[in-house]
Amino acid sequence: MAAGGPPVLVVTRLDDVTADGVITELNRRRVPVVRLDPGDFPTAVTMNAILDGKGVVGTLSTDTRTIDLERVRAVYWRRPTPYTADLAMSEQTARWTVEEARYGLGGILAALPGAHYVNHPWRNRDAEYKPAQLATAARCGLTVPPTLITNDPGQARAFADTHRPVLYKPLRETEYADAGGRALTVWIDDVQPDQIDERVRHTAHLFQQRVAKRADVRLTAVGENLFAVQITGSPGVDWRRHYDRLTYTLISVPPEVATGVRAYLDAFGLVFGAFDFGLDQDGSWHWYECNPNGQWAWFPDHITSQITEAITDQLQHGGTS
Repeated sequence: MAAGGPPVLVVTRLDDVTADGVITELNRRRVPVVRLDPGDFPTAVTMNAILDGKGVVGTLSTDTRTIDLERVRAVYWRRPTPYTADLAMSEQTARWTVEEARYGLGGILAALPGAHYVNHPWRNRDAEYKPAQLATAARCGLTVPPTLITNDPGQARAFADTHRPVLYKPLRETEYADAGGRALTVWIDDVQPDQIDERVRHTAHLFQQRVAKRADVRLTAVGENLFAVQITGSPGVDWRRHYDRLTYTLISVPPEVATGVRAYLDAFGLVFGAFDFGLDQDGSWHWYECNPNGQWAWFPDHITSQITEAITDQLQHGGTS
């Protein structure tokens, strides 16, 4: 490889602006970097891995790069596309092929010896479950609003009546489209007791008491670095619906929140986390959730550049700087 030493592997899709910024900074520092999308396997990715008493050795090749598995210094795991199979295969064969790729290539990418992961894909997976997030945040001393997860419409109505005002929140940002293929988003929104009907029985639903907030806070944690951004200007409960009206201000993190956030990262084995809080009228921080692989590159440049540098430091120095 180049004079910059062992390479960084960035695992993501082609259209990932967030990863682009980190790759640009790695290039500026002359750190070798290889971009890989597992969704390109096996068409444009070739894997040769030997596992023996020495661990994992071998190569991983794309159309333009070849990387020695044992030399990868760090892995930035972002937003890869799903594994796919040849369209000519039968449904059962295609399903088998995709799972073999997931457990073969995916298993190798998760077992690179000596690599520093931001974050390890299995840690991301474990930290995506909202019930585990809520329980862990409470154990770490963070203030969690009263929350109900249920498929019982009677209990949901009673909770909404007792804790009003109450929000409905999806348990996961699952891709959803209408009959015409148009992508849809299930937003966080207010819900009244009389809006809750028997359809709640069809699956799990999350209801949470709405914080009387004066602002939102997105706290991006990168190792020991905490970047808290106060978000104001949203006329509704879900600020993601009003990007054109938002104002962003870097603010300090209260010591008790910083302690809780770092304990939370340790509990899940995360290096990176995008935390959402509500800031109430008294200035108290109320924890909502943590996306272990959240976005951050839409912030103004003076904020984005600091997060980019912190992530690049992790990848370049393996979390030791």
